[in-house]
Formats: sequence, structure tokens, C-alpha cells
Amino acid sequence: MPASQCDILIIGATTGGVAAALSIARLGRSCIMVGSSDWLGGQLTSQAVPPDENQWIETVGGTTTYQTFREGVREHYRRDPRLVPSLRAEKHLNPGRGWVSRLCFEPVAGERVLRHMLSPFITKGLVRTIEHCVPTAASTRGETIEHVTFTDLRDGTQHQIAARIILDATDLGDLYPLADIEHAIGAECKSVYGELHARDGASDALDQQPISWCFALEHEPGADHRIRKPAAYDFWRTYVPEHIDDENCGWPGPLFSWVIPAHEPSNSRTLNMIPWPDKPKNGAWELWRYRRIRDRGALSALANPPSDVCLVNWVQMDYWRKPLLGVTPDQANVALREAKEQSTALLYWMQTEAPRHDGKGAGYPGLKLCGDPLGTSDGFAREAYIREPRRLLARQMMHEGHLGTEQRTLEGRPNMDATEFGCGEPFTDSIGIGHYRIDLHPSCSGRGSVYVPAAPYRIPLGSLLPIRIRNVIAAGKAIGVTHVVNGATRMHHSEWNIGESAGALAAFCLQRGFEPHQVHDLGERVQEYQQLLTSLGVRIAWPWEH
Repeated sequence: MPASQCDILIIGATTGGVAAALSIARLGRSCIMVGSSDWLGGQLTSQAVPPDENQWIETVGGTTTYQTFREGVREHYRRDPRLVPSLRAEKHLNPGRGWVSRLCFEPVAGERVLRHMLSPFITKGLVRTIEHCVPTAASTRGETIEHVTFTDLRDGTQHQIAARIILDATDLGDLYPLADIEHAIGAECKSVYGELHARDGASDALDQQPISWCFALEHEPGADHRIRKPAAYDFWRTYVPEHIDDENCGWPGPLFSWVIPAHEPSNSRTLNMIPWPDKPKNGAWELWRYRRIRDRGALSALANPPSDVCLVNWVQMDYWRKPLLGVTPDQANVALREAKEQSTALLYWMQTEAPRHDGKGAGYPGLKLCGDPLGTSDGFAREAYIREPRRLLARQMMHEGHLGTEQRTLEGRPNMDATEFGCGEPFTDSIGIGHYRIDLHPSCSGRGSVYVPAAPYRIPLGSLLPIRIRNVIAAGKAIGVTHVVNGATRMHHSEWNIGESAGALAAFCLQRGFEPHQVHDLGERVQEYQQLLTSLGVRIAWPWEH
């Protein structure tokens, strides 16, 4: 079949993919971005995950463009005439007032903002989007990919796209197996990179982070919105995870409970759910407001506001019983289906058997799936939340020694008193920064959670570049990191930064006539590229590192 031609091909209309398209277009180059649905944004929108960020995100903890997106979300809500004046005046408005994030919002709002940001470049012909297509084959010649074949999920038709530079911004690193690009799945053992929190014994391809199928709820006291009992409910209601943590401690009881395990058993806690209209005590942590994306109290009572909406993304719905990577497509689809079944079973448990916060028996039958904020009819996210992709075997692999607070302290690394978390590796080829704890959920192999501090880190250019293929750039989660480090770099602000910098690198290469590897090979070219990033508003170092 004849192939369409373009300068830059972005595979994945994800958080990283959109950021890449924006930087390419801002630099006057054109691209085609191919997405698996008709939504933009990945974990920010179609996966319905309020952004987990860092304490510096409002100032120096993200790129200027990411901060522009965040401000765009706030302006979307400020334009709502129902918003109470006191909140409209807040500089750092948190629309849903969830406590997990400084910016909890409805995914439909985030998607509209992303589309608005891309709109002028689409109008100018600099960004072309193709929807409902996934990569299914790739043709290579030597160390270059010539074209990628996409299959339309609606009718099975195929399209080939040839490009000078190809960016993988997919949530799973979809291009890597198709083009035989060296990559890893699962978890490395300690002997590979010497990581403090890596596995003992051998590496394990099944040691993958779980997936989660998020959903949204509203609550109507006194009503009965109980769903039909799910077929798998009897299994899930009594299921006790087999996971063992680093201290050889097992799960404290059934998965469906209000007890939240922790990396250290002494830190496990009980988090009840107190649905609207009831309120927790001041300062109390509970699950309804954990990831709340709509706050009824933020809207004027005179406007007959809609109810609160709680976004459910909790450990009780982490699906780890089957892996998503290293299996056949049919097996992966089974894992996705069963993840949604588990989430459905959790909802039924909350409606019928969950201990109530007020001591009035069990279950909240007034809980109701709410699809409007997610852009769906059934109240579930459009896609499953993917934490861990295939990970590129890159020119520079980021490992725990580069950012783990405990490991860098034990190794006597410099500048560890710069912040309460220490200071990360000062990569000279930095293309951005990020910060989040190393957060590994219980895995498909039976390993328990890991939740330990990490230092604010730099992201090296070498982690975006394959060791062999010369016209591919990683532009999302699937960069050159270990299983442990992915627990920190998978967050929204880091994925955006990676995508934005990858797009800028592609534009820079076309402008100057270089391959990405040729930029990385010469320090002067790296510095010139870094100057370009800085002009775009990408921060490549933390203030205390200068």
C-alpha cells in the first residue's frame, strides 16, 4: 500500500504526544499524531487520573507549557458563572478540591483545554491528527525505520506512514516490539544496576505494575442505584492478595476493605469513604475527597448545582492478576477486561457491603456511576490507567542510584542537603526535570508495594534515544528507565516534559540536518539544543543546582 509522508510522526495522542506536537508546531515544523481514540491526553484525560505532581509544580517544578495547560484548566472553571466568587479569585484554584493533587478536574475539561491549545496549529496545517488507529507493523532498513503501519480500530483498514523522525509517545511503548527496538519489561534484579529497591535474585518479566480502570461516582442519599451483581463478585469480595513486601509481611486482609497497606506495615492506615453530603472532620483523610473531580460546594447553591463527583482510583481496584506486557494480544485484552470487571465488583461492594462511616449498617446504595465528566456513557474511563510501559534500552538508563534518596545518601552523593529529598544526578545532557516519590504498586509477580523518597531529578537526553535505531525518540513514559525509576518518572508532569523535549529535538534535528544520535554525540550540539529548550520554557535544572 502507498505510504503517507511526513517529517515527524508521533505515535500516541497521549500526555507526552500532545506535548510533543505542541513543541514541534511552535518551532514551525509539521507532524502527524496518531491516537488510539478520538480523545487527546492519555492519563490526563482518557485514563481519568488527576495529576500526581510535586510541591514545586506551581513555580519551578514543570515546563512553562505544562503550567499553561494547568492554568487553562483553571480558566475553564473560572468561566463557569456558578463558581463561587471566593474560589474564582484563588490563584491556585483546585476545581475538585481533591487532596491528592493541587489540580483535580473533570477529564472532559482537560481534553477541551488540550484541544484548544493544539487548535491554532491544526488550523495552520502544522499538526494533523489521526484517530482510532494503533501501530501494528513497522518496516526497517538497517538502523532506520522507514514506515509504520496502522490499523483502524473501527473497520480494520490499514494505513502506512513514512517519516524522517518517529516519536513513540504510547503508554506501552508500542513501537518497540514492532521495530525490534531493544527494550525491557518487568523488573530488573539488584545485580543489573545495583539498585537498593530492585528485586533480590533474578529479574522477572512478570514484575509489572498493575493497571487500573478508573470510574466516577456521585451519591444520592436515600436512592437505590445498586448495579446488578457482577459475575466475578464472589471471587473479589473475599480475595486476599498473596503479595509479600520487602519485610516479608503479607496483605492485612481482603482487598475490598478500607485498610490501605503501605511499604512499611506500620504505615498502613484505614481510610474510610465519607460520601457527600456528609463531611469528614477538618484535616481528616478519606477516600471520597481523595481524587474528587467535582465539588458541589464550589458552586453557588442558587444555581442548583450538580452533586459531588468522586474519581475512584484506589489500590482496591489495582489489577495485577494477569500482566499486560510480554503476552499475546488476546491475553492482554483479557487483562484489560478483567481489570474493568474488578472495578465493577468494587463498586458493587461499596453499594452493598462496605462498612459505612456512620455506623448505619453496610453499603451505600445511593452511589451512582457518573459518565459526563469522563466523556463516557457508563461512568468508566475511556481507557485503562497504564502505570508501566515497555522501557527503552537507551543510551543512558536512569536507575535508582540517579534519584533514590536512600541510595544516594548511602553512597555519599553530593548536595544531598539541598532539599529534604536530596538532589538527583546532575546529568549534563538534561532535557528536563521532575519529582515524585518512587511509587511501585503491588505487582503481577506477587511483590508488594514500594513507596520511598526520591530526589528531584534531571532527565537525560540519552534516556530518550535507542541504543541502535537512529530515527526514533521516546516521547512519553517508555524512556530508558528501570522498573524502579519508572515509579517516579511515570507521572503527568514528567511525561509532558519528556514529550515536549522529544518534539523539540525532532524539530531541531530537521532544522540542522542531524540525526538525534548526532546531537547526543557532541556536547556543543547538546548545549545548542538545551538553549532551544530553555527558550521554549523547559527547565533543565533545579534552582538549587545552578
